[in-house]
Amino acid sequence: MALPGGKLTNGLIFINVLIFLGLWISGLEQDAIIRGGMFPIRLGAGFPELEAMGGLVPAWLTPISSAFLHSGLMHIGFNMVMLLFCGRFVEQALGPGLMAFLYFAGAYGAALAEFLFNGSSTIPIVGASGAISAILGAYALLFARNQVKPVGPIPGHIVRIVWLSLAWIGIQLMIGIATQGSLTAIAIYAHIGGFVTGLLMTRPLLEWRFRSA
Repeated sequence: MALPGGKLTNGLIFINVLIFLGLWISGLEQDAIIRGGMFPIRLGAGFPELEAMGGLVPAWLTPISSAFLHSGLMHIGFNMVMLLFCGRFVEQALGPGLMAFLYFAGAYGAALAEFLFNGSSTIPIVGASGAISAILGAYALLFARNQVKPVGPIPGHIVRIVWLSLAWIGIQLMIGIATQGSLTAIAIYAHIGGFVTGLLMTRPLLEWRFRSA
């Protein structure tokens, strides 16, 4: 299946790659991660030792700033491939404006989940995977081929959301177990939060787009 066009998707990829290369060439990757990464503890109790540094991105903006920071070639490469192949289809369905809204809502949904389940963490979270997880959730909901029947009074589209959520949570928990204690441990709660945000917001956004057309 040929990929549809997607100016927003292409633009997000370009910006992410440009930022990564700029930080990599300048040697400022670690400084950018400290100043712009999303520290879960900053969203709650605060992190006075870090705040004393000064020059930090405000905590409420770090879900966005961290989504444009990556920790290595494999990290950004995998994220951008997933964005390329799913983002263009979702952009075609929702339009660039609503997809942009979903992308950034996914970044905040990911941050919220990480804060709720790992709120005392002083490890910075970076990467677009939380936002991209929202796009993956939208893609799974929009382009799944199987028909889902209602369960009692529960509509089929709600059942689909529940099943997709459970499947994604299961996958992320297995990844978390596999990487426990690893230096490359993955922020699974962020992935879950982003994905669920995508599942919950896709139908309302789709209805909004065609009601406003």
